[in-house]
Amino acid sequence: MLGYYYRDFFAESFGIIFDKADYHVFGAIVESTFSMAETSVNVSIYLIGVMALWLGIMKIGEQGGAVNALSWVFRPFFHKLFPDIPRDHKAYGSMLMNFTANMLGLDNAATPLGLKAMTELQEVNEKKDTASNSQIMFLVLNTSGLTLIPVSIMGLRAASGAANPSDIFIPILLATYFSTLAGLIAVSVMQRINLFNRTVLAYLGSITLVIIGVIYWLTGMEQERIGNITSLGGNFILFSIIIWFIILALKKKINIYEAFIEGAKDGFKVAIKIIPYLVAMLVAIGVLRASGTLDLIVDGIGSFFALFGVNTDFVDALPTAFMKPLSGSGARGMFVEAMEHFGPDSFAARLAATFQGSTETTFYTLAVYYGAVNIKKTRYTLTCGLIADLAGIIAAIFIAYLFFH
Repeated sequence: MLGYYYRDFFAESFGIIFDKADYHVFGAIVESTFSMAETSVNVSIYLIGVMALWLGIMKIGEQGGAVNALSWVFRPFFHKLFPDIPRDHKAYGSMLMNFTANMLGLDNAATPLGLKAMTELQEVNEKKDTASNSQIMFLVLNTSGLTLIPVSIMGLRAASGAANPSDIFIPILLATYFSTLAGLIAVSVMQRINLFNRTVLAYLGSITLVIIGVIYWLTGMEQERIGNITSLGGNFILFSIIIWFIILALKKKINIYEAFIEGAKDGFKVAIKIIPYLVAMLVAIGVLRASGTLDLIVDGIGSFFALFGVNTDFVDALPTAFMKPLSGSGARGMFVEAMEHFGPDSFAARLAATFQGSTETTFYTLAVYYGAVNIKKTRYTLTCGLIADLAGIIAAIFIAYLFFH
């Protein structure tokens, strides 16, 4: 293997003696750099098709007026959170569509919509290499990962043989809500946004009531039916939005084919542009995993809490929590590994599922979204994003103990 060749060359050149464990770790680290570099390009190639599709659909909705109509509902709320954006700016529609896709658990649709929103926010950004207040607020809300329907997580649990794959629905909904609220508060404090404004309170109160209503409605059903309804509902809503876009475009006599091609071309350009940023981010993640650093951190946390007599059953699920801000696929792998090792209905596996759904891939999202618009100075985005992640992790632990322990 190429990694082991460089390891041996390094040892011979500097006269350093490695034992068997050192040889294995050193080789794994170097090998991971090549593996993750290849993965980053594969991800970008996959994104080309997805982004071309969804940015093409968004262009149809934009020209047909559907995006503006959809964003009108939340415009008063968004004006309070994004005061720097002009009232009728097209970024409102893209941001709303991105949030909607995230809430429905439709990750493939959310990424291109989010990148489109970042590009539109960059148009009104006065300092092109520095993140604006609006871009920071958008990204932190995005990375906090508000999820109403965790379709993929329930699917993985079902595939692993869980007795009730959807029993993590309510814990994830609660944990992700706390994560989003923490992110919103953190950014609002930094930007001095008044969250006690009547408009803001009205929207936050309404969203809270909707969440309570969804929980009440679904908890009265059988667990198997919950999974079927949420999966069908998410895809039905998404397909309905696409049809709505097309119908409005037809009424306005928009050339749908030309509009789609125009948007798809933009999607191709963005997907190519993010390759260098993905390489840097994923290689760093690969080194962290291969070096064993993550295992040392988890063991240290377990030992620390054990000193105070705290129940440490949550420690077995922490790799998923630590990996989630870094890599969605890495966290998904940790989650699946927890189900295989401890059993799909174990406390560790259920907590790992709650971690998986409570936050988003903060580092990955920042690298991709800021990379797409060539922003190098991210200011306090990472700090506020990690605050949201931490809130989601803490909430997930307490909620999991309440529901499953």
